[in-house]
Amino acid sequence: MARPGNKIIQAKLVLLGDMGTGKTSLALRFIKGQFYDQQEPTIGAAFFTQILSLSEATVKFDIWDTAGQERYHSLAPMYYRGAAAAVVVYDISNMDTFNRANKLVQELQRQGNQIVVMALAANKSDLDSQREVPTEQFSQENGMFYIETSAKTAQNTNELFYEIAKRLARVSPPKRSGINLNPETPERKGFCCLG
Repeated sequence: MARPGNKIIQAKLVLLGDMGTGKTSLALRFIKGQFYDQQEPTIGAAFFTQILSLSEATVKFDIWDTAGQERYHSLAPMYYRGAAAAVVVYDISNMDTFNRANKLVQELQRQGNQIVVMALAANKSDLDSQREVPTEQFSQENGMFYIETSAKTAQNTNELFYEIAKRLARVSPPKRSGINLNPETPERKGFCCLG
């Protein structure tokens, strides 16, 4: 529910990353507070919605969870086109997923999209003993924010989406709603039935 006087932001958010990085698990943990050990792979894309009420704005997220399998990579631009935010996810215990994440970031930048907020989520922080990817510097160099998450333990899952919402609220102009009762248009003439 929107707070009175708050601006309302409708934001398309896309989750990108390789298969098995936990994109769907992050979304389900955030939206439903649930985690499944054996999450089925996403086919094509999945769609979720969630509303966050902040003190400065109410953010309505349309979340597109894209499939990570190689055969779906060519579809990714269709999903991130028009997105206000992108979360590129990799698995800290798998260097190949980090390499794919870097390629996705470069692709997003090359496409020249107007994605306002980009985040790099190092997921599966609960597997720290199996870590293959060291703590991240790449994100800062590319104007992204970096966060380590675990959909399994819920570590930083909500924080990821709240930080995106806060950043969107800072850069989004307030949208006017309702009718403008004082239009700055030339005076209208020819009104019917005026005396």
